[in-house]
Amino acid sequence: MLTIKAERRDKDMNLDVLRKSGGIPAVFYGAGKNTTSISVPNIEFKKIWREAGESLAVQITMPEGSIDSLIHEVQVDPVTDEPIHVDFLAIDMKKKIQVQVPLVFEGISSAVKNGIGNLVKVLHEIEVEALPADLPHNLIVDISKLETLENNIIVSDIKLPVGVVTITSGADIVASIVAQVEEKEEIVVPVDLSAIEVE
Repeated sequence: MLTIKAERRDKDMNLDVLRKSGGIPAVFYGAGKNTTSISVPNIEFKKIWREAGESLAVQITMPEGSIDSLIHEVQVDPVTDEPIHVDFLAIDMKKKIQVQVPLVFEGISSAVKNGIGNLVKVLHEIEVEALPADLPHNLIVDISKLETLENNIIVSDIKLPVGVVTITSGADIVASIVAQVEEKEEIVVPVDLSAIEVE
């Protein structure tokens, strides 16, 4: 499991000072625990965030003990795109949870390659249920089976790791092919200069 060190944070602490010193203000809550203010190292958090996303368990380690959690929400600065606040959701590793897992599209569709149609990605994530230790970082969608306009990929076509089940309906369409629409050239009508009145 991924781990990140954290420290308890005084609610009255100046957050700008904390951020300038390389920390990120954060909180954890859930699983019967009181909402607790903490801070985590900026560089370490960004590395963990890239690896875990919002579906892999992260262990918060503090002098008082460890908390198993998920990265629940990250606020980012609209200008710098840097994380400025993090919400961790405390979890019980022995209880199944439901999370949204992102989809990664791989392969080459012959329908697209041959100019038959365009690929339409209907879903970009699906909801699954599993024990925290079994949750995948993402799920692969193989689009190579999309060969004609009649083909589509549905949720039940996605291969799931052992111990993972979908909450999203298995009949929901994930990706499909739509026919290419040829753009008609706009016909330019020449201007009849003789019809224009000049004052």
